[in-house]
Amino acid sequence: MSLLALILATSAPAAVGDPRQEARAQSLELEIRCVQCENEPIAQSTAEIAADMRVLVRERIAAGDSDEEIRAFFRRRYGDYVLFRPPFDARTWALWAAPWLLGGAGLAAIVAIRRRRSAAAVEYAPEEGER
Repeated sequence: MSLLALILATSAPAAVGDPRQEARAQSLELEIRCVQCENEPIAQSTAEIAADMRVLVRERIAAGDSDEEIRAFFRRRYGDYVLFRPPFDARTWALWAAPWLLGGAGLAAIVAIRRRRSAAAVEYAPEEGER
């Protein structure tokens, strides 16, 4: 049992002294993607590289970097993919526009199908004997 506690204590990143800085570190750790796990933030990942990335976040905060500078550091090092919310620029416009384009295409398809169905539905008048 004590061996497990020792392993957990050594794998956990050291807390930043200031509670505001600790909150910043935890917030940033939720925004940065683990490059090994791919769909997990570094705050939740158990990969060794995620632990290294958590340490880097805390070191950069202690050095006085802003949140944007820390995001830029990880972006330069690992690319846009490392951020769960990549910045909007010429390289990522398709990523940001894709949900809107797909939603618009789906809506246009629904409207087109409904129009075809209403145009194909001919109202039949009852025969003289059926009235």
